[in-house]
Amino acid sequence: MGVTGTGKTTVGVALAKVTGWPFADADDFHSVANKAKMHAGIPLTDEDRAPWLSSLHAQIVQWANANIDAILACSALKESYRVEMAQGVSENLIRWIYLTGPESLIRQRIEARQGHYMPVSLLPSQIAALEAPGNAIEISIGQTMPEMAHAILFALSQTDPRLKTMLEIVSIPRED
Repeated sequence: MGVTGTGKTTVGVALAKVTGWPFADADDFHSVANKAKMHAGIPLTDEDRAPWLSSLHAQIVQWANANIDAILACSALKESYRVEMAQGVSENLIRWIYLTGPESLIRQRIEARQGHYMPVSLLPSQIAALEAPGNAIEISIGQTMPEMAHAILFALSQTDPRLKTMLEIVSIPRED
């Protein structure tokens, strides 16, 4: 979780490759209207987000009911969004990873990416809406993507013996 441009999708895809877990990007759950609104530089309202959050909740419940470990890249900016997404799911089944870093670095990353509907002009509204989670593993985006993925796996492995074993077997290559 985190504001746009923090690398949620990139890190999520890398973690899915290492773990073999399914990956979903919350951007894919947005309606065409919401994507068009954001592309036009108009921040979404809580009303705009309601169907999106409902869809994300349904996906999380589906994974939980099927006992499937999965990775979801999602901004999850407000505590109320995180509560809604996790409603009815045992709290020990969801681990929040909060990707965070300096606004200047995030802005630079947004400006460098191509073909994404989210313009850099919406970064201030995301930062304003962000309620930093108190129950998340915080990961600095000042690291390389492989370092971020490794840090996440290491942190998760402290409470999940399956990941501890995986961390010993699988190595995420580091960028130089």
